[in-house]
Amino acid sequence: IETIVREEMDAAGATELLVPHIVPIELYAGTKRDVEYGELLMRFTDRHGRDAALGPTHEEIITEMLKGSVTSYKQLPLNVYQIQTKFRDEFRPRAGLLRGREFIMKDAYSFHLEMEGEAGLDATYDAMYTAYENIFRRCGLDFSIVEAESGPIGGSASHEFMVNCETGEDTIMVCPASGYAANVEKCEIGERAWSFDAEPTADLTTHHTPGMPGIDLVAEHLRTTAEGMLKSIVMQPSDASVYENGDGPRWLLAVVRGDHDVNEGKVRDAVGFAVEMGDEAEAKSAGFAIGYVSPRMAQRVPGTMMVIDHDATGIGSNGAAWATGSDQADHHDTGFNWKREFGTGLPDSIETPPQTGPDNTGILSSVKVADIRNAEAGDPSPRAAGAKLEARRGIEVGHIFKLGTKYSDAFDFAILDRDQKRRPVIMGCYGIGVSRTMAACVEMSHDENGIIWPTPVAPYHVLITLIKPDDEASLSAADSLADSLTGAGVDVLIDDRKERPGVKFKDA
Repeated sequence: IETIVREEMDAAGATELLVPHIVPIELYAGTKRDVEYGELLMRFTDRHGRDAALGPTHEEIITEMLKGSVTSYKQLPLNVYQIQTKFRDEFRPRAGLLRGREFIMKDAYSFHLEMEGEAGLDATYDAMYTAYENIFRRCGLDFSIVEAESGPIGGSASHEFMVNCETGEDTIMVCPASGYAANVEKCEIGERAWSFDAEPTADLTTHHTPGMPGIDLVAEHLRTTAEGMLKSIVMQPSDASVYENGDGPRWLLAVVRGDHDVNEGKVRDAVGFAVEMGDEAEAKSAGFAIGYVSPRMAQRVPGTMMVIDHDATGIGSNGAAWATGSDQADHHDTGFNWKREFGTGLPDSIETPPQTGPDNTGILSSVKVADIRNAEAGDPSPRAAGAKLEARRGIEVGHIFKLGTKYSDAFDFAILDRDQKRRPVIMGCYGIGVSRTMAACVEMSHDENGIIWPTPVAPYHVLITLIKPDDEASLSAADSLADSLTGAGVDVLIDDRKERPGVKFKDA
């Protein structure tokens, strides 16, 4: 597999190098990935008391290294790669090579001054995309290419290469009608009707719900279903400057149906800035009863923006009014109705902005309806009218990113262009899990007797089985045949074990 990867990387114009395993922690701190990776980052302190980490990826250190050697636009574009052991402190390593603390990875990084043109990031991204197709095709894998979220790596666009496998740990959403495919975090959902015009069908009633941490228990107690409940998730801007300068919201309420999951990336896209879960202590201090929050808190807490998923509008999916948190611990409400609770403070289905009052007290600072949840099987396709999304399983073996200037900005990696203007370097990042690819081959191709290696990655292409290993004539014939095949460039293994023929045939 490594040979195939090297051949295709070299053909794509990349140059192999090797960078250190050990990365000073301050490099990760410079991009805040020490926080984003959290406990996944395998940290240690050396004898001098200096903090460091064993690299899970090497964007920071490769940027810092090349910053000192790439000083002119004439040295770009540049595409470098390595095949090296990486480390992640997985809480629960599982599935053998698929999810371990130590793994072999090919990571490549490209550097540019432009997005477009022959020397631009787009051209290298396309070349690496093609190289990845060639690699996984040569490995004999059945794979799909899907749109993906960038995660802690960051960047403006990315694609995952997923081996189609029923035992895979990742979910892929597919539209059979259009060929659209994306991972569950990235997948868009097609057009859905929404409205806040439904009239109240019941009075707002508060219920005592002690000792019921799960939504299913609460729904059963309230004689409704998870589909008939609303979840209001308290979030906040990742960058405090969004609200510290007075222009942006301090808090966000992401409202979804009770059986749906909020998608942080989609919330980010809806509001236009990075978001994260709200700090629990600060949120409680602001008045949010975490775990029991209702949409009404968007009116009650100044500086709160609310983003509502399409399916959380109207009335409950079971035809009754919504059930929500009651904004006090151990209590929930039934009979929630958007029109009654908010009046003119909500947009209509043609996206008319809500009315606002003269001050922030009791008035929504902003509200929006958007796709903010994870896609599910049966959701409308975003690419083909009338078609439905299907869920499939897969194993991620490759991921490519358009990083933009995230890392070059963090490390002040800028060079002079043709006009002698200093500009930040634009980066791309391209990873392949080499050991995961091997594991995916096994998951995709095996039977009750063991591994059936795809021919391109098999350790041997021909197996010569000696039925009578003690017979000199048989052994001589096997050696002669093996020499001839080896001379022709064929990898050969002779099974001369003193085992029964049946055992050898089974192992073969």
